[in-house]
Formats: sequence, structure tokens, C-alpha cells
Amino acid sequence: MDQAINGLTVIILFITMVSLGCTMEIAKIKAHILKPKGVGIAAVSQFGIMPLTAFCLAKMFQLEPIEAVTVLICGCCPGGNLSNIFSLALKGDMNLSIVMTTFSTVTALGMMPLLLLLYSQGFDNVRNAVPYVGITIALMMTIMPCAFGIAINHYKPKYSPIVMKVGLSICLVSYVAVGVMSGIAVGGTLWVVLSPKLMATAALMPLTGFTLGYVMSTIFKVNHKCRRTISMETGCQNIQLCGTILKVAFPPQVIGPLYLFPLIYIIFQSGEALLFTLLFRCYQTFNPPTEEKKVYHAVHENTEEMKIP
Repeated sequence: MDQAINGLTVIILFITMVSLGCTMEIAKIKAHILKPKGVGIAAVSQFGIMPLTAFCLAKMFQLEPIEAVTVLICGCCPGGNLSNIFSLALKGDMNLSIVMTTFSTVTALGMMPLLLLLYSQGFDNVRNAVPYVGITIALMMTIMPCAFGIAINHYKPKYSPIVMKVGLSICLVSYVAVGVMSGIAVGGTLWVVLSPKLMATAALMPLTGFTLGYVMSTIFKVNHKCRRTISMETGCQNIQLCGTILKVAFPPQVIGPLYLFPLIYIIFQSGEALLFTLLFRCYQTFNPPTEEKKVYHAVHENTEEMKIP
């Protein structure tokens, strides 16, 4: 059962990243690389705010060593593809969102092991528990299918919508299968993951990321679309990658039911992002922008896009 879950988790990650790659366009990626202000702010937010938040929460709730490693791995993961969905729902900058997700995924290849090495020094018996080799392998498994998806969208764009639809359908069915198999595998030990300390950690991590990501982008004076995008990118972690790392890098007798922590995290992450989306939509409904404001924002955003650093 454990081997089946491992294999299925890897397959889900592969299909997800190929589907994500099919949403990217090389020309738009180049445009944001030439104007890296938003990407730079997002990178600082992603690899500065979230790992520090995970470290502080693990310390505050006095988590056990293996629990602390689990939370740290989740906090050090790059941005996830859910951020693209919620950025769209919040009327954010989708090109920036996709480039940020891609950039953080590639950068994580070096940053994730480095951050884990740094933050694990603050816990007793944790530094030797971090599986650096397994994490590197899992990251490579993420980047390669994403590049494959970009190639499909570039050379055979007519197949991209088909790959995305089929990929998402397969992933949905696979997630349900993994959930059922995981429930059978862990049985009554699920209470370990559902402890109040881990539940509170899973709830506070994305909320902190969403809030501080927006605050940081406001300080650097980016436009409102980019602020909403950076907020989502900061708070939304790549939970598929986190789950894959926990399953592939740790023996089952070590990680136990804690590999289900990402599933709890994604519930809070999605719920909080959905709440922000509903609040934003309600605000727009009751405070529709005047024609003058629409023109101002359109001119301001076009000016921002034309700027060269």
C-alpha cells in the first residue's frame, strides 16, 4: 500500500507540472524576466516570509522534531499552482503569477536545501533528519515535467488545452484515490496529524503569507493587480511537491501519518484564499470603480508595463 501511494503521488506531481507548463508562454516569461521587480519581490516574500513563519510557528507550538521538519519542508516549498487559480479569481496579473510560480520552483532547487539547513539549526535532533538528497531529487522531478509542458505549449500549442484538461481530470481522480489509500494505510493514527498544534500551524501559515505578501508589495509600491498576485503567490505553497518530498524522502516508519499534513494545510490554504476572493468580489460589487478610476488604473498599469529597470 505504501509503495502504491508513493508511486501514485509521483505520477500526480508529474502530470500536474506538465499541465502547469502548458499554461506558460516563453515570450511572456521573457517579458517579466526583463522587468523583474514583481518577480524579485515575490521571491523575497516566498523564500523569506514563509520559511521564517514555519520556523516561528514550530518554535511557538514546541513541535516534536519530525513535526518541525514536516512544517519546515512545507514552509520552504516554492509557490504552488493554486496561486494561479486564485490570482485569476482576484483579477491579478496572470502572466506575473505564472512566471513567479515557475521562478520559485526553479530557484527552490538551491534555496530549499539551503533554507532547511539554516532553520534546522534552531532545533535539537532536526539537522540530521532533513533528507537533502531526497528533496533535490523531488525538485528535479518537478522542474523537468514543467519544462516539458512549456515545450508542448511552444511547439504544439493546439495540444495544450487537451493536455491541461486531461491532466487536471487525471489528477482529480488520483487525489481521491490517494486520500482513500492514505486513510486505509494510517488508520487510527490520523489523530497525530489532527493534533491542535498542527491544525493551528496549518491555519496560521497561509494566513501569514497572504497578509505579509500583500504588505511587502505595498511597501514597494507595485500596482494593485500585482499586490493581489504576490499575496497569493506568497501564501500558496506547492503542496503536491511537499507531499511528494515527505513520501519519497522519508521511510514510512519515520514520517508515519505526518505525510498527510500537506492535505490539512491545503484545506486551510484554499479556504482562506477563497475567503479573500469572496471579500474582494463583494467589495467590487458594492464599490464599483468609476469611469475615471478605470481610465487611471488602465494608464497606470500600462505605464508600469512599459518601464524598463
